[in-house]
Amino acid sequence: MRIVSLSVDGIHQAAQRGLYDWLADQDADVICLQDLRSLEPELDHPIFHPDGFYSYFFDSGTPHENGVAIYTRSQPKAIIFGMGFSNGEDMFGRYLQADFERLSIGSLLAPVATDESSLEKKVQFFDDMQAHLTKISRKRRDFIFCGNWGMAHRRADVENWQDHQDTPGFMRHEQRWLDQLFNDIGYIDAFRKVVKDADEFTWWPSGKVGEGDGWRTDFQVVSHGLRNRIEYGAINKNVDFCSHLPVIMDYDLEV
Repeated sequence: MRIVSLSVDGIHQAAQRGLYDWLADQDADVICLQDLRSLEPELDHPIFHPDGFYSYFFDSGTPHENGVAIYTRSQPKAIIFGMGFSNGEDMFGRYLQADFERLSIGSLLAPVATDESSLEKKVQFFDDMQAHLTKISRKRRDFIFCGNWGMAHRRADVENWQDHQDTPGFMRHEQRWLDQLFNDIGYIDAFRKVVKDADEFTWWPSGKVGEGDGWRTDFQVVSHGLRNRIEYGAINKNVDFCSHLPVIMDYDLEV
């Protein structure tokens, strides 16, 4: 099974730059997109509903803000909107999940932190998410979480990391959160399981791929039971749809 994930900086702009033509050639079974910046009724054009895929969207309810999508060749048994945090703070980001027989695949857009208030909301979001991921890790079900996580994990994931130690997205508490996710709870950074190179980046804060310092903030995170099912991973560096690059992962799985 091949999963392609990409944070698109606005789905209409990415489509105009050839995103859907490129996706048609990727032989993907599942496609997870984030940061659509569009309401679902604005996505009724056929280009946003590729042939051979079931299409699902979860917008923010506000024009030009966030939103996620999942395209899948196999019809899911259920579609889940949000993670169901009791305080409702999962709505600060966006999350959409497709459930199959024994596998769930999610498209995640983390909240953006630009000031102290939004940073507090981001911290709360990920604290609640950690509790959620801990709880579901006990289920007899496998999970793949694809998305723009809004933070990098290791020094190898941030170009010129020395200059960004106090930058939101690479602050120490964010690195610790990812440490706990991968080391304590047992989830796997699928890309890092198969690619160890230090110069693999998915996002450029400058807004232009290759300009300024690159970060790796786009992950496919899998539950522990899939650790030996990861076959291939790559970041496609030959496209220019937005400030992010696509993450392509192959798994020894069927849905």
